[in-house]
Order: sequence, then C-alpha cells, then structure tokens
Amino acid sequence: MSSSEIALLGAIAGFTIYLGLPIGRLRAPLPRTRVLLNALAIGILVFLLWDVLTHAWDPIDEALSNHRYGYAGGHALMFFGCFGLGLLGLVYFDRLMARKAAAAGEAGTGGRSRFDTLALMIAIGIGLHNFAEGLAIGNSAASGQLQLAVLLIIGFGLHNATEGFGIVAPLAAEGTRPSWGRLGLLGLIGGGPTFVGTLVGQSVTNDFLSIGFLTLAAGSILYVVIELLSVARKSAMKELVTWGIFAGVVAGFVTDAIVTAAGA
Repeated sequence: MSSSEIALLGAIAGFTIYLGLPIGRLRAPLPRTRVLLNALAIGILVFLLWDVLTHAWDPIDEALSNHRYGYAGGHALMFFGCFGLGLLGLVYFDRLMARKAAAAGEAGTGGRSRFDTLALMIAIGIGLHNFAEGLAIGNSAASGQLQLAVLLIIGFGLHNATEGFGIVAPLAAEGTRPSWGRLGLLGLIGGGPTFVGTLVGQSVTNDFLSIGFLTLAAGSILYVVIELLSVARKSAMKELVTWGIFAGVVAGFVTDAIVTAAGA
C-alpha cells in the first residue's frame, strides 16, 4: 500500500467525525433532551480525557520501569507543561474573549456566543487528540505493519463519529442551530488533524512530540468538561445527567474496544 493510499485512509478516519455533526442542527430540542445531550457529551469527553492521558503517560511509565530516569524526567516535564498549557491557557483565553465581548456591548457569558465557543474549544481539543491518532497510523504504516495501520484507521474512524457528536452537543443542548458552514469548519478542526498526523507519522516517530499533542488535548478537554458540568448542574436533573454521562463513557469504551482489539 502506497504512502498516498495510507494518507487517504487516514483522512477518511478523521472525517468520519462529520457523521455526528448533524446532531447540531436539531430544532429547539425539549429541555430534557438538551440536558441529556449535554450529559452525553460530558461522558464522551471524560472517556477521551482518560484515553489521552493514559497514552501520553505510557512512554514515561515504561521509561521509569527500565530505570531511564533522565528520559522519563524530560518527558514528564513535557507532559505536565503541555497539560497545564492546554488547561490554564483556555481559562485565560476564555477570560479574554469575555472581556472583548463585554467591551463590544455583547453578553460575555451564556447565549449563542458562549456555547459556540465551547463547541470550538471541544473541536480544538479533539483535533489535537486526533493528530496523535494520525501519528499512530502513520508510524504503523512506516514500520511495515500495514494490517495494523488499516485496523487503526477503521477503529479510529468509528471512534471519531462519536467525537463529532461531542463537538456539537453543547449547541444542540442550548437549542442553537449552527449553519452547515460552521459545522464544516468544526469538522475540519476536529477531524483534519488525523490526516495531517498520518502524513507526519509516516516520516517522523517521536514520543516527545506525541506526548505534547496528547497532553495539550487533555488539558483543553478537561477545561471543557468543567464548563459542561457547570451547565449540567443548573438543570437540576441529577438522575438524567448521571445516566447521560454514564452512557457517554460507555459509548467511548465500546468504540475504543475495536482499536484495542487491533492491538493499538
């Protein structure tokens, strides 16, 4: 299989994210539906947070087991530095956007702008995560493990479909209907990096780089989870929120099981 064919399949794996995006076009869902959509998004993102941090920490854990303390220390600095940048950076970015909105005479929190910003943040975090997935696809192909590369493409493709839902769930939960153009942009931000990562992964194998992208993604995902939990608490539907989060986590593990079965 040629490099261009692997790259094309990597693009397909990334852009299955568009399968979940049309949920964002739901017309004014009922209050309970809004709460459930928000909770499902939280569950999916909680799974992604666990998945991303686990993969980012694995090389460090392996280095410690082999007593390679210098290697582990340097990579741990990358881990915590990028995780902090992804989490705290969004706190200050969000504050900056709120100030600009207030200066322009707009609402700094709530409403369309607030949930649209959340969707964008989720797309960015997932995009960073998907870049790392693309690296795994490209690395497998470059090392001659074509069967593994194809299985990863299939598994990541199925998994990305649930991530598309996670991006637009805050919009659907709020009753905001983004334009098709906006959905297209969010899908490109979230899914496009899989294709780019596949291209890079075929020529570059670097744990340090991979840890950086994964932990940046983890930090941004954690920030968004905190924001969505705040929205969920205001609904006063504790049971529905809890079931929704549970269902989202289960959906993440079920789709990820295919990748695990492939030996990723």
